[in-house]
Amino acid sequence: MSTLDEILKEIDKAKNIVILTHENPDGDAMGSSLALYQELKTMNKDVELIVPKYSRVFEILPRIEEIKTEGSKSNYDLAIAVDTASIKQLDGWSKYFEDAKTRIVIDHHSSNSMFGDINYVDMSSPACSQVMYVLFKYYNWEITHDIGTCLMAGIVTDTGGFQYTGVSTETFEIASSLLSQGVDLVKLYKKLLSTNTRSSFELRKIALDRMEFLEDGKIAYTYINKKDEKKVKAETGDHEGLVNEGRNIEGVEVSIFLHETDDGYKVSLRANEYVNVSDVCLMFGGGGHLRAAGVTMQGTPKQIREKLVREIKRQLK
Repeated sequence: MSTLDEILKEIDKAKNIVILTHENPDGDAMGSSLALYQELKTMNKDVELIVPKYSRVFEILPRIEEIKTEGSKSNYDLAIAVDTASIKQLDGWSKYFEDAKTRIVIDHHSSNSMFGDINYVDMSSPACSQVMYVLFKYYNWEITHDIGTCLMAGIVTDTGGFQYTGVSTETFEIASSLLSQGVDLVKLYKKLLSTNTRSSFELRKIALDRMEFLEDGKIAYTYINKKDEKKVKAETGDHEGLVNEGRNIEGVEVSIFLHETDDGYKVSLRANEYVNVSDVCLMFGGGGHLRAAGVTMQGTPKQIREKLVREIKRQLK
């Protein structure tokens, strides 16, 4: 029996199911989990999608109003973690996953720790939403307009509008199929990739003003702390995308962005051509993709910067 067949078997026999995704969810986390949620609802499953906090830019996604901030049960028959590389990324709601009778992981991160009873991880896929599309096709599940919208949202955000490493012919074929069903790519792109809240714009100004260039301009570094967020009245997700500001500057190979949280500084690394930032993050307990990775670290911004630069320098040409 294949892994996909095992997953369907567990879904079929489960009476109640909980879907979870990582903290500070991005468009791929939201899109892939909402697509799965909608399908399980059509199967008349007692299913809950738990996402304690998410950016209001995702309010464009169908059925988002049905998301719960906490579960109604302590023990679910089945828990499915989507777009999540490790159980610690589930943060305060990992209990729903750990206490479930059966646990499934559906993901695409190369750093996935395979923390489920059943793990389906396609590391060649540029987005978990693309993995989810493959599942839908394998199971002959109908991809409705609403489900297609969620899948497209995940693909377009995690590929940066089809520009990041990992985008394949298959990615464009899937996007073409979703477009043929009437999914409004232009609307999604504008809302999810081109529109900023006023507070996110103010955070961007702070981050850009604070940006430093290191190692002959090959590394760009900046950070945002809680004081900054309080000053601009930032909302959940307003810091998303700031790491790309450094990567988009000529001559920069690696962009470092730090965002202060209750647990320390969340580090986002992005590379352009040759540095494996996943390996850099793995050195500190994190991970991700070849050119996009993250980790949470303790210390001051300066201390964290020095540790990261020391590891990145090993790979710079």
